[in-house]
Amino acid sequence: MHKVRYKVVGIRFKKAGKIYFFNPVKLALKVADDVIVETTRGIEYGQVLLAAQEVTEDQIVPPLKKVLRKMTRADREQLKNNHERVKFAQQVCLEKIALHALPMKLIKVEQTFDGGKITFYFTADGRIDFRELVKDLAAVFRTRIELRQIGVRDEAKMLGGLGCCGRELCCASWLADFVPVSIRMAKEQNLSLNPTKISGICGRLMCCLKYENETYIEAKKQFPEIGALLETPGGTGLVKSCNIFRNSITVELQETKESTEFALSEIKVKK
Repeated sequence: MHKVRYKVVGIRFKKAGKIYFFNPVKLALKVADDVIVETTRGIEYGQVLLAAQEVTEDQIVPPLKKVLRKMTRADREQLKNNHERVKFAQQVCLEKIALHALPMKLIKVEQTFDGGKITFYFTADGRIDFRELVKDLAAVFRTRIELRQIGVRDEAKMLGGLGCCGRELCCASWLADFVPVSIRMAKEQNLSLNPTKISGICGRLMCCLKYENETYIEAKKQFPEIGALLETPGGTGLVKSCNIFRNSITVELQETKESTEFALSEIKVKK
């Protein structure tokens, strides 16, 4: 069956954010162009990350919204005013949170380009009754107000920072989506299971544990299992550990009870 194809451009709205497809209509857009687009949240500002291309209908999320125009001088002035309004909104929200004595931490404030909606992102240990807070904010700004509770990983992505590697956080600099990370990945890579050594500043397992995990799994396939009985140049012994970088195996010899390292090519699994 022939699939319908659509001409699209890829647009991102924030650093390290997802890329969304939009209909460029008849605009000649190139990468890095600043544009004003129509979204489900309202009119927004974004930047072209992917030049015009054709995609099939299963690659888009209907309805396909349009690019309204390239950013004008007036749009840039409005964007500057929006930034000032966001700063004001953040200050007002902090004052209202203190007034109502709410156990919540304000993380970030965002406003749609057209000013039709202001979103306040916060963290909290449990559910928060913020109905009175919403009423107060709506009375001040006279626009749609949304308070959205986020997790610690989203908090790190929004605030940014430096990881234990000394580089800017992956989630804040380039990682568009969080990937599932498990303690098993740390075990596969023979890392210390000390939480302080394998956790990011968000307190969750570091995203980078995922990057090389498949390589470790593939490399380990050529090694015998821990505890396997081997025949080595030094005699029969049990596998204590494997080193995929040195391509070697540490064996506890049955006769001497000493642990000795052998090259993988030197050993033979004993049936």
